[in-house]
Amino acid sequence: MTFRILFVLAVAVFAISCTGPVQNNSSSPTNRVDGSKRLKIGFAMDTLKEERWVRDRDAFEAHCKKMDVECVITVADNRAEKQANDVDNLLTQGVDALVIAPNNATQAASMVEKAKQRGVPVISYDRLINSDQIDLYISHQVPVIGRKIAEYALAKVPEGNYVMVYGASTDNNAVIMKKEQLDVLKAATDSGKIKIVADNFTPDWKPEEALKMAENALTQNGDNIQAFVVSNDGMAGGVISALANKGLAGKVLVTGQDAALDGLQRIAEGKQTMTVYKPIIPLASQAVEAAIKLAKKESLTTTPFMNETINKEVPAILLEVTVVDKDNLLTTVIKDGYAKYEDVYKNVPEAQRPPKQ
Repeated sequence: MTFRILFVLAVAVFAISCTGPVQNNSSSPTNRVDGSKRLKIGFAMDTLKEERWVRDRDAFEAHCKKMDVECVITVADNRAEKQANDVDNLLTQGVDALVIAPNNATQAASMVEKAKQRGVPVISYDRLINSDQIDLYISHQVPVIGRKIAEYALAKVPEGNYVMVYGASTDNNAVIMKKEQLDVLKAATDSGKIKIVADNFTPDWKPEEALKMAENALTQNGDNIQAFVVSNDGMAGGVISALANKGLAGKVLVTGQDAALDGLQRIAEGKQTMTVYKPIIPLASQAVEAAIKLAKKESLTTTPFMNETINKEVPAILLEVTVVDKDNLLTTVIKDGYAKYEDVYKNVPEAQRPPKQ
């Protein structure tokens, strides 16, 4: 099982400048600091080791070019210390707005503080930073994602042994999803219909760590597990590798999130049960446009979101999500152009593929 997208090997450069050619569009004249200097947006990313984050980077860069703003993208390679240095460098370069997809939600609060001391607005991208100083939290509906995953599992497997595979404990998304998943399952666990036989956070959302956890859970329970509630597709791949080694792939429910291509392929093959589709282009585009408005001190339309870790509300823009399984691959990710029919069904014999729509 290949856990990492091959093209991530190309990510060896500290920062990616996406100035690009000036685009001829109606927004160009307004996206200036003083009528001459182009706005500069810094995007401090945590990782590119998963397909979805490559999509985020590409979509963010493309929309910056469309809006005629300069952007500088850094990648921390899953290291909080490097991300702190990246942010320092972005601030030194004089960015007009800072977007952070944090490695460590708590540690990133100090980065927000530094930016605010310089008068630079900060957007918490996809993952929620534990700071009430952020100007915006933009993400998909993380609590809804957690609930949808657990609701799907409960509907398909209303009784049996469950293993809960959460994301990184340093990522607020993982913490939020855990809470929502356990709330959905509470009545079933209280009644004894469902027994959670293993649960754990997974460092950096690593597939190899999820594989180890799944192997241990299967061994300790004599393979008597009916569902793995997994919080993203990368980790689902690790879990499915463990199941395959036992001849159980496709026989045990496995959830996911992100609609990564390998996850969609596993769903088409019947090895993974579901994923949550989160359109990336709207997320990245809205983040860029929000950064432009904040840099120009314009107002945003937001809704309050409670960060329960710090017990403070922050302004948020939350995008909708969709559950995807074998029954609606054609009408969701393929119809939207997010993934190609030929790629999704690559490992499925042509005679077994559904007709194109």
